[in-house]
Amino acid sequence: MTKIPVSVVVITRNEEANIEDCLKSVHGWADEIIVVDDGSTDRTVPLAEPLAQKIFHRRMDNEGTHRNWAYAQAKNEWVLSLDADETLSPELREEISQAILNERFSGYSVPLKNYIGSYWVRHSGWYPAGKLRLFKKSRFKYEEVPVHPRVFLDGETGHLTKDIVHKGYPDFEHFLASLNRQTTLEAQKWIMTDRKMSLGRAIWRTIDRFPRSYFGKKGYKDGFIGFMIAFFASLYQIMSYAKYWEMRHSASQKRV
Repeated sequence: MTKIPVSVVVITRNEEANIEDCLKSVHGWADEIIVVDDGSTDRTVPLAEPLAQKIFHRRMDNEGTHRNWAYAQAKNEWVLSLDADETLSPELREEISQAILNERFSGYSVPLKNYIGSYWVRHSGWYPAGKLRLFKKSRFKYEEVPVHPRVFLDGETGHLTKDIVHKGYPDFEHFLASLNRQTTLEAQKWIMTDRKMSLGRAIWRTIDRFPRSYFGKKGYKDGFIGFMIAFFASLYQIMSYAKYWEMRHSASQKRV
């Protein structure tokens, strides 16, 4: 197989259950595979070593800054950003091989095929849910904030049709753990960016998110899983506000 001039960059932390499948899906196809590990205490790094050309060890300060640093280590102009619980199909590899020959675009969004357990979530706004994952590194930058950083691309964005397979949630326990972690980071971002969030606004967003997901994005077609996704989308809002309130209250007490 002829390797193509793309650097695949994978951010890891305790991903021994996923890292081999992820890297094997691009091994022998991508010209360069880079792993940036955030202090894994399991077998992530030993498992990655035979498959990656470069492994870096770096503590994540915030997601945006960490990812920008990781992409800067790539030797190629074209970068494919993967999470450790994601894999590429042969069809997507072929589509990418052709896409990078097109000089019109600075980056491409790629559909994500998201799973909870063995269930592929087809609705609820989860599919195709294209994300900008393939890009020219000189034209791309993440907003340097802790969670849900915005992406900035200098130039046009193309859209690929084949999927990245994302098996990010083995079960609802992992989903809830992620929700807890993400809402903490969301509250920290509000504090860091000096965003003013009122209880009334938080309550409205909590009430609004369920029907938006369950009915507006047809989550009901995903049955019970669609219901839970809508419920968690609603819960995300009030949990973020509760943590934001607690952080501000704690800071004000320390100033007294």
